[in-house]
Amino acid sequence: MPSSEDQEATHDSTPTALVLASVRLPGKTECCDVHIRDGQVSAITPVAEQRGGPTAADARVLDLEGRFVVPGLWDEHVHMTQWALAANRIDLSGAASARAAVELVRNRMTAGTGADRTVTVVGAGFRDAVWDDVPSAEMLDGAAREVPTALISHDLHCVWLNSAAARRYGVQLPADGLLREEAAFAVTRELGKLPDDVVDGWVRTAGQEAAARGVVGVVDLEMTWNRDVWLRRIAGGFSSLRVDAGVYPEDLGRAADAGMRTGQTVDGGAGLLRVGPLKVLIDGSLNTRTAFCVDPYPHGGHGILTVSEAELVALLGRARETGFVPAVHAIGDGANQVALDAFAEAGTGGRIEHAQFVRQEDFARFGELGLTASVQPAHALDDRDAADANWAGRTDRAFPLRSLLDGGARLALGSDAPVAPLEPWLAMSAATARARNDGRGPWHPEQALTREEALLASTRGRGRIRAGAVADIAVLDADPLAAPDAVFAGMPVAATLVAGRFTFRGAGV
Repeated sequence: MPSSEDQEATHDSTPTALVLASVRLPGKTECCDVHIRDGQVSAITPVAEQRGGPTAADARVLDLEGRFVVPGLWDEHVHMTQWALAANRIDLSGAASARAAVELVRNRMTAGTGADRTVTVVGAGFRDAVWDDVPSAEMLDGAAREVPTALISHDLHCVWLNSAAARRYGVQLPADGLLREEAAFAVTRELGKLPDDVVDGWVRTAGQEAAARGVVGVVDLEMTWNRDVWLRRIAGGFSSLRVDAGVYPEDLGRAADAGMRTGQTVDGGAGLLRVGPLKVLIDGSLNTRTAFCVDPYPHGGHGILTVSEAELVALLGRARETGFVPAVHAIGDGANQVALDAFAEAGTGGRIEHAQFVRQEDFARFGELGLTASVQPAHALDDRDAADANWAGRTDRAFPLRSLLDGGARLALGSDAPVAPLEPWLAMSAATARARNDGRGPWHPEQALTREEALLASTRGRGRIRAGAVADIAVLDADPLAAPDAVFAGMPVAATLVAGRFTFRGAGV
């Protein structure tokens, strides 16, 4: 996708000239001054030299006392509305079984939430792929009774409903109470239909929290006509970060008729909003056992392919004709093979989203076809047990960051929030350490990235601050190349700037 350096500077009340004085670049001991003018880095000079030269005499000088500066971070794959909603739903991520999830619902209702039958109780984040017991509508009925209740899996590909919720949303439930794929997506969209001012307030908070972690931009792949949603939010005061808003195939004609194309700055978006990629889902997910795989799952079936190769080739051709960069969701090794074959036949570049499970012979094709692998490293640690159970003996090519990079893919790191938190340092830590501080050793450490590689993949290939670049900057309290793993995973961020404007400023800055 186009670099964030192509984006317009955003409006703000910050002086047009600013010097970030006495800062260090990663891995360096000597300090320098970063000069900012009109939203761009105008120069990088030795400390105290030319402070009145390349920036101007009226520049504001901010002494950052040896802190480190890196380009602002991007999360290349989020569902921003779902991420904001998840923070206000029952957290099921810690449920180790279906019964434990039900107890979380029961406890919340006992505490007074969810007694109103006119309001659907919503939980999010369960992982049934690693449960020993089996969900059922009856089990959830026992806890929720006549209160409509919907529980969304962590990967968004599955929704567990009770009978009251099934009646409310007009769906026929299987015995396990689980809706999968498009049926689940449809209910999830209904669950998100809250007043705009409520959801927009939650999104504004989520944006502020992301800015506090050094984030300057996200690729938002919410399943909706997203452009107008973001125009409303920005008009309402959202200003924390840049947004590339994705488009789905059902809206491609509408977008093309409006003259939209990937990378285009959207009028009325205060320089923050651009048209994102064309998102195409062709398979399911690991947790739901719907990711399309070459070999069968332990309990049978290969998952599902929701778009045929011929249909995908046609979509990729339409994307090329209309100026859209295609972003193809492919998780299973079978789906990745189909996606690669389609890109080759269509003769166009683009992105493969997730690329969680890839055949050995397909890694080099990413480079040959000039593709970006948009990957979410935290999933490797969240889903290692599910992967070991469902892809047993083949996980050396699961979440294969090193193999993708060595195969010539351009890596772009993200979270898929709310599947994982919108937290780039967590993603970079997972990519480099392949472990968490939970007593478990690294999982397939041969697939790890270096920190330099992780930073490159989190900053749209920028890696380091350079003169002439847009002044999207994160100011850090530790050296990202030398800090201990625990510090790196929770990197202390002192400030964040978008086009030279502070979107976050810590107490010490």
